[in-house]
Amino acid sequence: MPSLVREIPAAPSAIALMHFSNRLTFETDCSDVYSSQEAGEVDFVLVDVRGPLAFERGHVPGAINIPSRLITADGLAAYPKSTLFVVYCAGPHCNGANKAAVKLAALGYPVKEMIGGVTGWLDEGFELSVVVQRSANTAIGCEC
Repeated sequence: MPSLVREIPAAPSAIALMHFSNRLTFETDCSDVYSSQEAGEVDFVLVDVRGPLAFERGHVPGAINIPSRLITADGLAAYPKSTLFVVYCAGPHCNGANKAAVKLAALGYPVKEMIGGVTGWLDEGFELSVVVQRSANTAIGCEC
């Protein structure tokens, strides 16, 4: 009897290669964003898509705040269509980054999700920029 891991067979290598390569065109991770920032190679716009209060309580350094619900063609008119946006939200329990990515792609912009969001950033041991101090028992929420 096969293990639960092998109960459903793995995809053939060629299909797995295509799948995982494709995922990298849609996603980046906290470590890659941090490393790019540290190296001064920021050729993307990092966007926190949570609400303004959540952004003020703590966000990834260098990020701008455009709540997902406010992403519009008029609001992005200053950005050339070649601008790569990297979006993130609270973390893997939230789909705000996905909603924002859909809007950006529909407007014709290249976009990637920073997987893990704020939760992933903190899990990596990276610091957040804080505009408004929060009490220790106040969670950094989403508001998206």
